[in-house]
Amino acid sequence: MGPALAGFALGFSLIMAIGAQNAFVLRQGLRGEYVLPLVLTCAMSDALLITLGVAGFGTLIAANDWALTIVLYAGAAFLFVYGALNFKTAFAGGGKLEDKGRTAGSLVAAFTTCLLLTWANPHVYLDTVILLGGISAQYEPSWAFGLGAAVASFAFFFCLGYGAQLLRPMFTSPRAWQVLDGLVGLTMWGIALSLLLKI
Repeated sequence: MGPALAGFALGFSLIMAIGAQNAFVLRQGLRGEYVLPLVLTCAMSDALLITLGVAGFGTLIAANDWALTIVLYAGAAFLFVYGALNFKTAFAGGGKLEDKGRTAGSLVAAFTTCLLLTWANPHVYLDTVILLGGISAQYEPSWAFGLGAAVASFAFFFCLGYGAQLLRPMFTSPRAWQVLDGLVGLTMWGIALSLLLKI
């Protein structure tokens, strides 16, 4: 149980950091749109990446500086664009959470955005494949550590996606959405800048 608990604790603490993926899941949770497929996508993606890391790919990627550089530049560019889109929405007046029906895009659009925010985000690879993968080598068996980290991902995303409903009454105000979009934009640009500083 020791390695699994260690993996759960570290995995949960890493996932808790606010990022593009978390902000998107929070927004969808607040709207009550496509929550189950999105949290499953995020958690299953993390589980796959953690498995790759535990299997030794983290060490392989870390040994190739050129691969990390490409990933960091691509991720920063994507996050800058995504942040700009959130700023545009905020300046346009924000959205409004309607109690009737769905007001956002289709499931395909939400699913595509979720995949991009997950797989095009270098921080996801740094946290799951490289960091968790590297640390897992210190535990025996390493797969138990990885399993604990994967369970932490499922626990976090389900809590984030469905727990957001508790904040739903607050987000019937367009002003609240403006603030959220602005904060998401700042977060995206902050992450993009931190990635560029690593290069």
